[in-house]
Amino acid sequence: MEYRILIINPGSTSTKFAVYDGKEEKLLITIRHNHEDLKQFSTIGSQFSFRSNLIKDALKSAEIPVSSLNCVIGRGGLLRSISGGVWIVNDLMVRDLEKGERGEHASNLGGLIARSIAEKAGVDSFIADPVVVDEMNEMARISGLPELPRLSIFHALNQKATARRAALELGKLYEECNFIVAHMGGGISVGAHLRGKVTDVNNALNGEGPFSPERSGTLPAGQLVELCFSGKLTKNEIMKKLKGDGGLTAYLSTADGSLVEELIEKGNRKAELIFNSMAYQISKEIGALAAVLSGNVDGIILTGGLAHSKLLMEKIKTSISFIGKIFIYPGEDEIEALRDAALRVLRGKELAKVYQDN
Repeated sequence: MEYRILIINPGSTSTKFAVYDGKEEKLLITIRHNHEDLKQFSTIGSQFSFRSNLIKDALKSAEIPVSSLNCVIGRGGLLRSISGGVWIVNDLMVRDLEKGERGEHASNLGGLIARSIAEKAGVDSFIADPVVVDEMNEMARISGLPELPRLSIFHALNQKATARRAALELGKLYEECNFIVAHMGGGISVGAHLRGKVTDVNNALNGEGPFSPERSGTLPAGQLVELCFSGKLTKNEIMKKLKGDGGLTAYLSTADGSLVEELIEKGNRKAELIFNSMAYQISKEIGALAAVLSGNVDGIILTGGLAHSKLLMEKIKTSISFIGKIFIYPGEDEIEALRDAALRVLRGKELAKVYQDN
């Protein structure tokens, strides 16, 4: 008999959840939330009952009793920094998710709803590889100013899931390999995976690295300071330029990579320059991490939504193919990544960690 798992992945405008028996999908539902659905809630946390009831109603309609579940796993939220892996949702984690330890985000609801449903089923609840995974080495944290240490905030779930996939293709364990993983979506994170630990990675939320469809990435520091004190923009407006209105959006007024490619096909020279520059910056970041790994690279993994772009992939491959074998895994299947994480614990291949006070 296979383990039955409920997987919960809340997004800012959607709630996606699934039930698997082992790796066999029994239920997969995405509920889209429009503005009218959510405007009644003053905070993301206050959406808890609304979203959890939708999941419970769907399970009832599908005739999947909560009592049949072996575990529930949710998307990890903005917790304090933790190492990669699967984590038990305990009272302390619930407290930190409820108060927004590192900020409010829909993913905070993943662990909270998972815990609520799991308690009714009498089983464990988990999260896995949230964006706050921090395995950086001491040198990687040094920025140049003691007041501004480099932070690890990145697409840990998909980076680690695709690294495990590539290791399997190589006939090795993830913990035996060195990879460079570039997750390319609305934000871009590029991480150095040294035998199962992400020892260096750019802060992809609003900090550094390549510019992306909507984020500015690393900027000239002095010019940024001048802009901040110019009196032309508020703090919120500056932050919006870093995350939301930066990157492709700032230059081309769109975050849609396929639309940018259409502009290039029509001969738009500016679109071509900006698109090529994004590929250039991604390639440069990958090259820098090859040095971090001393050139000992088992593979380079290109993943995320932008990995669907054959044009972008060809441009990056041309620049980095000398470093090592290239794996391309387009998209980001968070549901499957969470399923596999739960199965590793249920099958005794990984030990779930306990969230504690530092």
